[in-house]
Amino acid sequence: MNRHHVNAIAGRLSLRHPQRRSLEILDRITEIAPPGKNADTAAVLETIRSEFPSVTDFEREFPSLCFALATGVGKTRLMGAFISYLHLAHGINNFFVLAPNLTIYNKLIADFTPNTPKYVFKGIAEFALNAPAIITGDNYDQRDPLSGSLLGGVRINIFNISKINSEVRGGKSPRIKRLSEYIGQSYFDYLAGLPDLVMLMDESHRYRASAGIRAINELKPILGLELTATPFVESARGAVAFKNVIYDYPLAKAMADGFVKEPAVVTRKDFNPAGMSPEEIERLKLEDGVRLHESVKVELETYARESERPIVKPFLLVIARDTTHASQLLALIQSDGFFDGRYRDQVIQVDSSKTGAEEEEMITRLLKVENPEEPTEIVIHVNMLKEGWDVTNLYTIVPLRAANARTLIEQSIGRGLRLPYGKRTSVTAVDRLNIVAHDKFQEIIDAANQPDSAIRVQAVVLDVDQLSQKTATVVSQSQLATQLGLKPAQLTHSTTLAGQKEAPVFTQPAEQKVAQIAWDVIRKLENQPQTLPTLEHLQQPEIQTAIVKAVKAQQQPFQSEIAGISEKPDIAAVVAKTVDLVMRQTIAIPRILVVPKGEVKSGFKPFTLKLDALNYPAVSDELWIQHLRTNELEIVAIGRGGIEETQLEDYIVSGLVEFDDISYDDHADLLYDLATQTVQHFQSYLSEADARKVLCCYQRNIARFIHAQMQAHYWEDVVDYEVKISKGFTELKPSAYTCSAQEPPADYRVAPADKSNMAKYLFGGFNRCLYSVQKFDSDAERKLAAILERDAVKWFRPAKSQFQIFYRQGADHLEYQPDFVAETNDAIYMLEPKMNTELEEPAVVAKKDAAIQWCANASDHTAHHGGKPWRYVLIPHDEIAGNITLASLAARFGG
Repeated sequence: MNRHHVNAIAGRLSLRHPQRRSLEILDRITEIAPPGKNADTAAVLETIRSEFPSVTDFEREFPSLCFALATGVGKTRLMGAFISYLHLAHGINNFFVLAPNLTIYNKLIADFTPNTPKYVFKGIAEFALNAPAIITGDNYDQRDPLSGSLLGGVRINIFNISKINSEVRGGKSPRIKRLSEYIGQSYFDYLAGLPDLVMLMDESHRYRASAGIRAINELKPILGLELTATPFVESARGAVAFKNVIYDYPLAKAMADGFVKEPAVVTRKDFNPAGMSPEEIERLKLEDGVRLHESVKVELETYARESERPIVKPFLLVIARDTTHASQLLALIQSDGFFDGRYRDQVIQVDSSKTGAEEEEMITRLLKVENPEEPTEIVIHVNMLKEGWDVTNLYTIVPLRAANARTLIEQSIGRGLRLPYGKRTSVTAVDRLNIVAHDKFQEIIDAANQPDSAIRVQAVVLDVDQLSQKTATVVSQSQLATQLGLKPAQLTHSTTLAGQKEAPVFTQPAEQKVAQIAWDVIRKLENQPQTLPTLEHLQQPEIQTAIVKAVKAQQQPFQSEIAGISEKPDIAAVVAKTVDLVMRQTIAIPRILVVPKGEVKSGFKPFTLKLDALNYPAVSDELWIQHLRTNELEIVAIGRGGIEETQLEDYIVSGLVEFDDISYDDHADLLYDLATQTVQHFQSYLSEADARKVLCCYQRNIARFIHAQMQAHYWEDVVDYEVKISKGFTELKPSAYTCSAQEPPADYRVAPADKSNMAKYLFGGFNRCLYSVQKFDSDAERKLAAILERDAVKWFRPAKSQFQIFYRQGADHLEYQPDFVAETNDAIYMLEPKMNTELEEPAVVAKKDAAIQWCANASDHTAHHGGKPWRYVLIPHDEIAGNITLASLAARFGG
């Protein structure tokens, strides 16, 4: 087997589990049935069927296999992996890629073209300098494939089957079969004569029995690889399942594994349609959909700012009955009476009624709907959004077309399941797709819960009173940034900037510009701890002189901006004032790196597994088949991909090596020892055949069970560690919160009425906080803030990634962010309030140990440069009260 190619490609392309499993299956197929010209198709089928019984017929005149992967898992990237593997492992150079329509055709051309955002071969070193040549249905007859003018050894032909279908109507031959003046034969005949042509069919269910595909069959490729999310074709008698599905990864599995959004059906609290006309219900659903959309938009922006990721602009999809209905909905949304007309220019209608320039504008706007600069936030469509329209920012669907519940589920959500950041974030608003269906809520829930349903949906009940309260993303940048007149990037209509009413320190434009340049120069000194080991060094005359010199060097670019101002700013004075501001409005947090000296050795010690809880029952044949079926499709595979391991232990070993912290080469003996223990455990109450089925069925869960126990036996051998300071201080990061747009910040001195829901309140009124507003997770934290306002010189709650402190939890190294940082005249404190019941939890103890070590390293650094020591204080919640001082808390609970 070419497992090293599989591992290399899976690693370079960052393949997800189902993509990797598909590649492993292809590797196995090429081993047991090597593809070749004029192979005995019947014999190849029998060989493959012996290991993959779900393949009962190729359904073509050549070996062809279907990989049924759910929408959003990544079929195009898998195509790139297939091509890379076949070329690297088997020297295959010629590929023929079929698309079902113009949209997917154009998308595939883009994705196979180097230097595009979703280039499928990114990371494949062999293609970096010698990229595959892309030949398309539009240019194949304009070049000679034999002349050497096509660069690269690999040639990928991309064709649109719908265009070929139109060409063969009436029994005509497609243009590809016509004589080419360059090669003296048709391009079709040239391809058919190639000894190594492999055909890849995207969304193959769309053209499986078309006239075009029958014509293409005559190319007689050595292998066909089909990709689809729906491995069946509709007929008068219902769905007819494919007979050549070799791997099935259904939508339910993709949802369980977190590769797509979690769909949820939404209704209004206490919704009662009695007495409401269909039109009134329709409008209510539409309005609630927009309210939900606005709420989601704010949550997405808040998350993006918190996590320092690109802001995702969501859009709402309205499914209309027909073009007339769509036009009526468009008129409604563009009217003054619909949310004061604010969506008038943010809605488009997508259907077949558009022609010419209107159609072109419609398609242009639709294709740009993910772009934050494109204003479209509502798309009305009538059954036009098919496969290939891949967007990641669809978050709300309002289906207004009459349909049964199952159709609503399966047809509505397909386009909205892709995740904008490629994986789940554990933030509900970012990970969920909302389907607004007040009148069909229970019907959809019931349909989704049927045993044969492809998916499960969550139920969401809107509290309209809360939803009607408009929210905004409040960006809380540091007081320093605000006083310098700086603005955060990417302010949107949903963004409120905290403290923006405060006047900047420098009121003259010329002085403000000098101050901002001075701050940029100081920020660059972050990365020069030898020059600026602590903020106090900014006060040294030679440092300020260097800053003044650097500011003067950058004066020229903004000279024109202050033209006409007779009085030029005193740069030295502005720099001195800026330095003073930085000193007063910053707590110097060094960036500390702890690196090992010499070679680091690590691994896992041998141990005896605790297997009492691992008691999977025997899997009966009937259950075995049911487990691997998708609804009523006649698809039977074994395990995750149908590959049967030779030894039972191999199921466990192959599952364990999927974890990032386990190297097969370093841990092979231990892995097989643990695998042997596990196999013996199962065979103590199961036959070998039943044990095999259990290991195959539950391979992943068993591996996770063992991996979790391995963590307690991890060891690391390091000769010594070296502490390096990469930054003498770090700029204070902005925070982002979702808050009511109408309510001003609450007074931190006053306990709110609803203490159980502290996270909804934004507090302000501070004098010594380095930010104008803050949020607290408990009333004890609010009380601690009041103590810091009284006893500290300055304090703040750090934003995400302000510190880079990491602690080990199991196999993971997680980032720890302390709750408070406060500076007094004598020390800098890192403060963490915790409930008494949490103080001894392993995660809390691990965070405490990591933080104490960080404070020790920081104190060593500051001691060498005349700075203040750092101390970590873990405080029980019930010890925080208004009459307790910071000094007392530090003395009693300091680490």
